Amino acid sequence: MNLASLIVFAGILAVAAGTPGPNVGALVARVISRGHKGVFPFMFGLWLGDAIWLSLAVWGLAALASTFHMAFLVLKYAGVAYLIYLSWKMWVAPVGETPDDNTIPRQGEAGKLFMSALAITLGNPKIMVFYLAILPTAVDITHVSLAGWAQLLLVMFVVLAAVDTAWVVLAAQARRFLRSPRMMRIANRTSAGMMAGAAVAIATR
Repeated sequence: MNLASLIVFAGILAVAAGTPGPNVGALVARVISRGHKGVFPFMFGLWLGDAIWLSLAVWGLAALASTFHMAFLVLKYAGVAYLIYLSWKMWVAPVGETPDDNTIPRQGEAGKLFMSALAITLGNPKIMVFYLAILPTAVDITHVSLAGWAQLLLVMFVVLAAVDTAWVVLAAQARRFLRSPRMMRIANRTSAGMMAGAAVAIATR
């Protein structure tokens, strides 16, 4: 696969990934409420879900996704339910117990964050539709080799990692100004609203 095609794909994906949406809202809310430590499992869950949908699009397995529509739907609402649970936890969190940015996540939390993000992404087949729409603008997906598929995945991971990391940095910087109990309570409840909004947006897609 030539470099020009990969650059076009990366540019389109970067614009789409940088646009605020439910996934970005959930990510930012998590960072503002709990700090940036331990957010990587959530990010990786989002990326892996995208990688699966990209692979299905590349290999023309849209029919397979349709066959297992109900399973993807269950995953979607499982992820939504966990986002709502996180939203409630943020809303009622005592400000005195809000961890700082160096707090290590509790045991088991990383796995839950990863699975919720993966479930959210796999529960949204529109992501595959997006890849089916943009891939032909950059590559001929009817003749993608194994090496070409690997290159697309690599570009996807790099772009999503860069964009999501930028959002995390911005959210972490915003969190630095929210140290008083009053401001922290406002931040927690704003984050709770963002998380709940993300859950609703994902559920209604």
